[in-house]
Amino acid sequence: MRTDTLTILLIGSGGREHALAWKLAQSPACQRLLVAPGNPGTAAHGTNHPDLDVADAAAVVAFCRREGVDFVVVGPEAPLVAGLVDALAAAGIPAFGPTAAAAQLEGSKGFTKELCAEFGIPTAGFARFSAAEPALAYLRARGAPIVVKADGLAAGKGVVVAETLPEAEAAVASLLAAPGAEVVIEEYLAGEEASFFALCDGTRAVAFGTAQDHKRVHDGDRGPNTGGMGAYSPAPILTPALEAEVMKRIIQPTLDGLRARGTPFRGILYAGLMLTPEGPKLIEYNVRFGDPECQVLMPRLAGDLVPALLAASAGDLSGVAPAWSPQAALTVVMAAPGYPGPVARGSEIRGIGAAEGAGALVFQAGTRREGERLLADGGRVLAVTATGAGIAEAQTRAYAAVARIDWPEGFFRRDIGWRAVGR
Repeated sequence: MRTDTLTILLIGSGGREHALAWKLAQSPACQRLLVAPGNPGTAAHGTNHPDLDVADAAAVVAFCRREGVDFVVVGPEAPLVAGLVDALAAAGIPAFGPTAAAAQLEGSKGFTKELCAEFGIPTAGFARFSAAEPALAYLRARGAPIVVKADGLAAGKGVVVAETLPEAEAAVASLLAAPGAEVVIEEYLAGEEASFFALCDGTRAVAFGTAQDHKRVHDGDRGPNTGGMGAYSPAPILTPALEAEVMKRIIQPTLDGLRARGTPFRGILYAGLMLTPEGPKLIEYNVRFGDPECQVLMPRLAGDLVPALLAASAGDLSGVAPAWSPQAALTVVMAAPGYPGPVARGSEIRGIGAAEGAGALVFQAGTRREGERLLADGGRVLAVTATGAGIAEAQTRAYAAVARIDWPEGFFRRDIGWRAVGR
């Protein structure tokens, strides 16, 4: 495969994919960028194919053959867990992302917990349940605070940090209500959360940036968990010494364990960490770029993204050394009324050009076009990103850009970056 004139297919339609499309399109190697299904933001960097059903692996393979696609980048987790990379590999089409077997790291929290136990990876104590009564007995024996998680994919919203026993019991009842559901119950870890990314080729890992996000929907970290209301990068709390410890005690043992099981991991490994008094512990893994973390990583990546993704996909990261801007980046998510529950759709958004004119990047997620009008069409709708010499400057610039967006129905947190600024 020639790597100087590639037709690249990007799978996905969210803010993460808009950020990836923005970065991929800058590569000299990217001759043509196709995005499926895409959104109005990705359309500025490539050609959207909204009619391609990305959940239908056979349809994706046929599309790649018809369009002469050289390389596929899979953005969201669901196609990875469903085995899209396996189907592409069987058809001889290179793709960035793990196989279905390796993607269980995100597809099943119980799978990841058992891998940690087998290979000595530091994480919270846990138990796994498919029936309510044993789960409730376990809760009552341990008390609160305690963490209850849906075992499978939940779009970042299947986690309840229960402060009281009744809250934990209600979470178990809710999460086990679906047929075949399982829950993982974990000890509560005290500390500060951070996100660590590593590019992996099945054997080795290369550190690929740090970030901190804001999961709760309201200021002051109040309200229910969401997919993320904002983020910043780098994470100042992750010192070089801590990063080295994470690579040695968490990332590399994970790669070694999966390879020993015959399911090597290639792609991006996103470790959600809790920095405890005993050291970093793994909260959970994601097997794709985070959203909204991708929206602060891509603006900081100084080099070409495409060769790094190709090298990971080919199983050889030996020559890859990512270069990062010394600047910080911060993104503020603007969401539709009702998020993270049922949302109101169809309100008009204006002023994106004004925000971008102020020096920000506005990554679109839940949007759609109706003629010349841009309308809200999802929960998390925009991610307004700015850079600066430090987190405080990036924060000031991001909120100045948010103020230029005319969308009265939208809401956002006003304290993104508070930990780093306070520090």
